Amino acid sequence: MTKQEFLTELRKNLNGLPKDEIEDRINFYEEMINDRMDEGKTEEQAVADIGTTDEAVRTIASQTKMSTLVKEKMKLKRSLTGWEILLIALAFPVWFPLLMTVLSLLFTAYIMTWVLVIVSFSVEAGLIAGAGGGIAAFVCSLIEGAPSLIAGGGALLCIGGACLFVLACIGATKVTLKISKSIFLGIKSKIIRGRN
Repeated sequence: MTKQEFLTELRKNLNGLPKDEIEDRINFYEEMINDRMDEGKTEEQAVADIGTTDEAVRTIASQTKMSTLVKEKMKLKRSLTGWEILLIALAFPVWFPLLMTVLSLLFTAYIMTWVLVIVSFSVEAGLIAGAGGGIAAFVCSLIEGAPSLIAGGGALLCIGGACLFVLACIGATKVTLKISKSIFLGIKSKIIRGRN
C-alpha cells in the first residue's frame, strides 16, 4: 500500500473525529511514514511498519477522550426547522422512554460483565468471615476447657480456601477489566469511523 492510499483510507475511517483532529492525525501518520522513508525504507515498507488503518484507528481511539467523540457526534450538521423541533417535542413521550430503556439495558449488560468479580469477592469475604468465626469458636472452646477440633479445623479450612480463592478473585478482575477495556475501545472505534 502506498502512503497516499494509506492516508486516504485512514482519513475515510476517521470521519467521526472533529476536522482539526483528523488533520492532526493524518499529519502525524504522514510524518511517521516520511521518517521511515528517510531512514532508507521504501514507501511500501514504511507503510507496512505502521500497520493497517484498522490498527491506526484503534490506537487513535485509545488516545481520544470519549467526551471529544460525543461532542462531535452531537453537533448538528444543519439547523433544525420549526417543524422538526415541534415533531421532536410531540414525540418526546415515545422516544424518551425508548432511549431510557436502551440506556438501561446497556448499563445492565455492562454491570453483568462485573457479576463474576462481585460474586468471587463475595465468596472471598464469606471465607474470611468463616475463618474469623471458626477462630472465635475455637478460642471460646479453649477458654471453656473443651477444645473443639471441628471449629479449629473449619477455621483452618476457611483460611486455606481464602488464601487460594484470592487468586481467583484477582484473575476474574483482570479478565473483566480486559473485556471492559476491549468493549469500550470497540465503541470508541465505531464512533470514530462515523458513517462508514
